[in-house]
Amino acid sequence: MAAVHPASPDTWSVVRERLKAGEYVIGMTVTSNNLETAAYAATLGFHFLWAEMEHSSLSLESLRNMVMATRGLPAPVFARVPWAEVWMAKRVLDQGVQGVIFPFVSTPERATVAAQGCHYPPFGRRGSGAGLAVSTWPAMGNYYDSADANVLVVCVIEEAAGVDAIEEIAATPGVDVIFIGVSDLSFSLGLRGRQDEPLLDEAIAKIVAAAKRHGKWLGRPAGSAADVKRFHADGFQFFQSVTELGLMKLGAQHLLEPLGIKDKPREQSTFY
Repeated sequence: MAAVHPASPDTWSVVRERLKAGEYVIGMTVTSNNLETAAYAATLGFHFLWAEMEHSSLSLESLRNMVMATRGLPAPVFARVPWAEVWMAKRVLDQGVQGVIFPFVSTPERATVAAQGCHYPPFGRRGSGAGLAVSTWPAMGNYYDSADANVLVVCVIEEAAGVDAIEEIAATPGVDVIFIGVSDLSFSLGLRGRQDEPLLDEAIAKIVAAAKRHGKWLGRPAGSAADVKRFHADGFQFFQSVTELGLMKLGAQHLLEPLGIKDKPREQSTFY
């Protein structure tokens, strides 16, 4: 395996180009198997769709259908896989996604697996059976070169062990984005999800410093426009936003609360 991924001028990815320009990108999280929802979301202004395959029922078939339904629309599909494995990266990339998000990257070895799974030899270990991806890839010409130049590799740091190894993880060739999973990181630090703790702030600061030192883009969740603006000012550029179900709730509140209609009490049995 080559130690350094070769540079390429063939970068057309809107997400990658915005990141290179210092701008932010925001993705809507897709958790339901509804193609109309995904296709409509891809026209609303989001820069990408975050297909959630770690925490939802989305299947590989659903992902492929989503890629086909959004073909030619402004927001490309990225997939968060359940774990950082070469074979998991291969499977989602072969459906035509333009980025892969790997959870719980807590060691440099796992970061290397993530990077190699998204690139072809001699740098990576991705297999060449990309017939489906070629059929929906937005750029003409050599798919393999284009994919190597444009697919975004996102590594999520969400364990204390990942913070301890962040220098080596951030230095890993082929990793593009260091994304901080602030909720799981809080749990790993013993804080049970709390976000206003100095210990969590210290861990985030350490990750931010290492990512900047090694030239990686920074990402984290952002639930509001105010969050995006505040975190972007701190150097973050890659944002996971709310789910389609979360947007439905926000829309319902905006419509109904002025009429005095509130959410159903939590003790009532509902579908969600």
